[in-house]
This record gives sequence, C-alpha cells and structure tokens, in this order.
Amino acid sequence: MARGFTLISVVFILVVLTALAAALATLSQRQHLGSAGELEAARALQAARAGLEWAAFQVLRNPAPPAAAPACPATTSFVPAGLGNLTVTVRCTRSTASDGPTTLDFYELQANACNAPSAGACPSTATPAALYVERQLSWRVVR
Repeated sequence: MARGFTLISVVFILVVLTALAAALATLSQRQHLGSAGELEAARALQAARAGLEWAAFQVLRNPAPPAAAPACPATTSFVPAGLGNLTVTVRCTRSTASDGPTTLDFYELQANACNAPSAGACPSTATPAALYVERQLSWRVVR
C-alpha cells in the first residue's frame, strides 16, 4: 500500500512542478514582450518628435514674402535613421487669424510614428500585431 501512495505523491509533485514551470515561462515571455514594447514606444515617441521638428523647419525656414505665407508641406512619410523599423507620417493644416492689423498664420503640425504602417503611412489601418506601437504628437506653430 505504501508503494501506491508514493507513486501518487510523485505524480502529484511532477504535475505541480510542470504547472509551475509553465507559469514561469509564461511570466518570462510576457516580461520580455513588455520590455520590447516599452523600447519600441520610446523609439516611436522620438520618431514622432523628429517628424514635428522636420515639419516646423519646413514651415519656418524661409521668410515669406510680405503678402503670402508659406504653404504647408505636403503629407510626407519617411523612415528616420537610427530608430529601427519606424515610419513617420507628417500632416500640416494652415489657417489664418488676425489680431487688429496683424494677420497671423497658424500651422497645425501632426506627426504619427508607427512600426507597421499601412500603404507606407501611419497610423496603421490593419489589425494591430502584439508589438504594434504608435505615437501621435502635434504642435501649433504661429508665423
């Protein structure tokens, strides 16, 4: 009778250890995915920031003639160097307002950075993958 009891105990311990090993493997995998996601999110933030800097430079680099303000740059997508497989899409909208005799030009700049663009542009319209990352930043530039 002791032999049967020992066998049941050994099987029970093996089942418990197997379940514990599976739980630890799952926990380790989730931790690695979380770390990779945080790294990609930081890169996406920097890529979106780079897109805004580029767009602001395009709007502010050349002085406008007195009667005309510079137009918005066309919607542009590019891959910034050194930031992995991220794509940045920059959009610009121009509006005007006046403050007494002064006319001001407002440029609403928006940059989307993502690691899985749709048709070469962000944001993605496809079903996101497990490590899909997207960041959107916007600035208003007055000229």
